[in-house]
Amino acid sequence: MKKMFTKIVSSAVVATLLMGAVAANAQEKITLANLSPKKVEKADTLSTDKKSDSPAPKKADEPAFKEVRRLWGYGFGDLYYAPHIDATNRGPETMYNGVPQNRNAFQFRRLYLGYDYDINSKFAAEVLLASEPNANTGVNGATSIQNGDNLVDGKMAFWVKNFNIRVRNIWKGTDVVVGEMGTPGFALNPGNPNNLNAPSSLSEQTWGYRFIEKTITDFHKNNSYDIGAALQGTFDPDTRNFGYVFMVGNNSTSSLLSAANANTGFYKIFYFDLWGKFLNKKLYVDLYADYVPTAAATANIGGQNHSIKKIFAAYNFGPATLGVEAYTQQFTNGVSSGVFGPQDATANGLSIWVRGDLSKQFSWFARYDSYNPYTNYDAGTTYTVNTNYGSYTPTYKETFITAGLDFQPAPKVHFSPNVWYVGYKDQRASTTTGYVANDHSLVVRATFYYTFGK
Repeated sequence: MKKMFTKIVSSAVVATLLMGAVAANAQEKITLANLSPKKVEKADTLSTDKKSDSPAPKKADEPAFKEVRRLWGYGFGDLYYAPHIDATNRGPETMYNGVPQNRNAFQFRRLYLGYDYDINSKFAAEVLLASEPNANTGVNGATSIQNGDNLVDGKMAFWVKNFNIRVRNIWKGTDVVVGEMGTPGFALNPGNPNNLNAPSSLSEQTWGYRFIEKTITDFHKNNSYDIGAALQGTFDPDTRNFGYVFMVGNNSTSSLLSAANANTGFYKIFYFDLWGKFLNKKLYVDLYADYVPTAAATANIGGQNHSIKKIFAAYNFGPATLGVEAYTQQFTNGVSSGVFGPQDATANGLSIWVRGDLSKQFSWFARYDSYNPYTNYDAGTTYTVNTNYGSYTPTYKETFITAGLDFQPAPKVHFSPNVWYVGYKDQRASTTTGYVANDHSLVVRATFYYTFGK
């Protein structure tokens, strides 16, 4: 019954979004109201396509529409040195899991190459290619790669991260987007400056140091992108202080669906987000939730689902900005034990960060994260994991710390000396078989980051 209900709801939502897009197509020549163009640098705009549709004549009270044809990208990486690595290589979600102690190397951690294209004032397309290799990339056997976006021979490779079309203002202040896109979990690619109805201050962009580390929900494998359909809008189109995102996705990110896996593709994931700017835009508040309906039960495990509820707030008080991100995540029948059988598991995460400017060229930042993957863990019990969510394990708590300086010798160019630390604490009693003493991974880095075309 739940499966049928989910299927009906998903179909109805997607059908509604598509009908909205069709209706918008019929009104293609209506010029957008309240579309305030941002200045586009000539280097960012490729305006040689003479076949593009011309925007409709603007009304007297409308700003002119400036088409975007923009090739852009960025890259970041480090010269890193790992003086200490956790002896048992815990933290499979981290960049340095499996890296030998005392390893030092130059390492790219992300390469982006994107293209934004305004078909006309109503329709826009977005393409984003990504390469996100890990420091510990290796080969299993002769043909399979592990832990990295790399080819079998170890070379970096691009893959499709975003590929979507946007219909602007299907009603005033709201766009519909269809395809592979960023979710509202923590980061929507800022992309085209004409996409004014999309949120611009989710937690990743407000943190501002993705080139140092992911936000806490990204760190622990919440979807940052997915294939589906979304409404992105503002409640006050004239001022854009309050908005929302509603999205339905496959819950498979960019992976092809597996017919054998009932947790991806058979049951859609629903994303919800509300955001607001207060106190003359000094205070930003974001409320987020997602939900994956119950998957089919197996012989020994009941139906599984998972959901997240999160709040993020940031306040700028002049010389610095303070941010707090807290979330709770539920896994229905997510773990099992020989004593208790299948059980629900709750994970909690908290991230506190602060950043500020020392001068026009120098900035600083510091951050502390606390993560507990299973709040009701029984210290004398050994658990097995039922959920296929990311790299989830209930066994150990994590503490993450980073701090550093940011030197910007020119716009869009950053050099940042920083420290990166993750501590691990086993939740099992010290007498339990398999117990591992507390340990940590410490990496010191000289990070570089640069952007172009945006």
